[in-house]
Amino acid sequence: MNSKDKEALGIKIVEMIKTIYDPEIPVDVYELGLIYDVFVNEDMDVKVLMTLTSPNCPVAETLPVEVEEKIKTIKEVRNAEVEITFDPTWTQDMMSEEAKLELGFL
Repeated sequence: MNSKDKEALGIKIVEMIKTIYDPEIPVDVYELGLIYDVFVNEDMDVKVLMTLTSPNCPVAETLPVEVEEKIKTIKEVRNAEVEITFDPTWTQDMMSEEAKLELGFL
């Protein structure tokens, strides 16, 4: 897989992640800043490093699974894994301008 293919797949993955919304906030998890990194290896395995708005988040069990399952629906992806981290801790500063505008923070 060349770097152009990897980049195209990365864009597809981000587009897929943007279809997943935090059930309590009308903004997708990408714009909320919950996705810290997306890695794609040569075997088309995807690893996503993400966080939650808090460790006690009511969707802590389901949201990472939803991200994993949606990414696995992309035909080029062989496997997907989501790793949750709280380092660094999520803050409202991590939200995109679009998310801040949507939520009335701007």
